[in-house]
Amino acid sequence: MLRFVGTDIVCQEYPDEITLAINISGCPCHCPGCHSSFLAQNTGQMLSTEVLEVLIESTESFISCVGFMGGDANPKCINSFARYIKAHHPELKVGWYSGRTVIASDIELCNFDYIKIGPYLKHLGGLKSKRTNQRMYHISSSGEMVDITYRFQ
Repeated sequence: MLRFVGTDIVCQEYPDEITLAINISGCPCHCPGCHSSFLAQNTGQMLSTEVLEVLIESTESFISCVGFMGGDANPKCINSFARYIKAHHPELKVGWYSGRTVIASDIELCNFDYIKIGPYLKHLGGLKSKRTNQRMYHISSSGEMVDITYRFQ
């Protein structure tokens, strides 16, 4: 199971989307300089499909995307939640921010529209930096990962 520490409505995490960002705790990455270091501890409310449904229903009149911010401790759960959203809310896009350098084998790309990979390295900066090691991908309808990092710079 996964826990989460709050949600935000954001407009800059995924291009052209108004996103319900769910802040997943228990991050195993521990990136130096992480802007969300409070997510390293496994705290917060348990995330279930019932809780996810409440979060979506309370915001679905104005969101276009649900984004999981973290979840590297259990990518299989992230994939299950993404699959659930695609099945029950096909009008919504799904994104995932991972601090890993490769996509976990438990992730089925067909359940996602966006995936960001890469740990935050302070000297390289985040997605807005031209030197960043992080990459944002749009998952095309054919399952191809298209690098759209340039849209943040």
